[in-house]
Amino acid sequence: MGTKLLGYQATLSEKADLSGVAVHSGEQVSISLLPAAPNTGVKFRRIFDDGTTAEIKAVAGQVGATDLCTMLGDPAGVHIATIEHLMAAFWATGLDNVIVEIDGNEVPVMDGSSRVFIDAIDEAGMAHHAVKRRYVRVKKTVRVEIGGSWAEFRPYQGTRFEVVIDFDSPLIGRQEFKSDVDEDVFRDELAHARTFGFMKDVERLWASGHALGSSLENSVVISDDHTIINPEGLRFRDEFVRHKTLDAVGDLALAGAQFIGCYSSYR
Repeated sequence: MGTKLLGYQATLSEKADLSGVAVHSGEQVSISLLPAAPNTGVKFRRIFDDGTTAEIKAVAGQVGATDLCTMLGDPAGVHIATIEHLMAAFWATGLDNVIVEIDGNEVPVMDGSSRVFIDAIDEAGMAHHAVKRRYVRVKKTVRVEIGGSWAEFRPYQGTRFEVVIDFDSPLIGRQEFKSDVDEDVFRDELAHARTFGFMKDVERLWASGHALGSSLENSVVISDDHTIINPEGLRFRDEFVRHKTLDAVGDLALAGAQFIGCYSSYR
């Protein structure tokens, strides 16, 4: 049984340190995951070169941009970008309270999935508070549509994700992942799925200051002739939709509480 099912808030038993390259800025970034008190939630603590700090709470109201990644804070000021893979690891393991100290503006991408973050949490260990966890229960269907894309919540006795993607690429096409998701399912079915991109978009992204740290070590890259460039190939036949589901898990963690219901999305 996953720790998140125990019903009590959890934090880390000890500090966990990680470092790696930021996928968009290309800079080397270090982060420390620190134990935190009950009801702290997830907070990012930006540490600047002069020793000063600034904190941003990881909640939906703090989202400042969603172009190519999820960013907390002010894009023109203090911000932390590419948080979704780390947030997904927190959600999946049931880590409610944690301080993330970071010396850059972007969470390191590691291998492009949540796997390394999960491993760091496992190594640090978990400790439970004597404080009950809060949940958000979906009581009626809520739907948002933008163009041909949509997302919705609907009532469900459990926590379920139904994600459908549809790319104009013969290698990807239409894929779907539909499952109840708990810690075990996330670890086995989603945590290893990597971010992906197309070679045809690389020059445009570089020119706009994005994807400067992207490589075959942290991204699945699709060539112009619709083949996988990575020598090892895919980790799953449908790794693309699994990663989009991982992203959804991370973004929905910004609700500030676990949810009971079904999340569905298309494109």
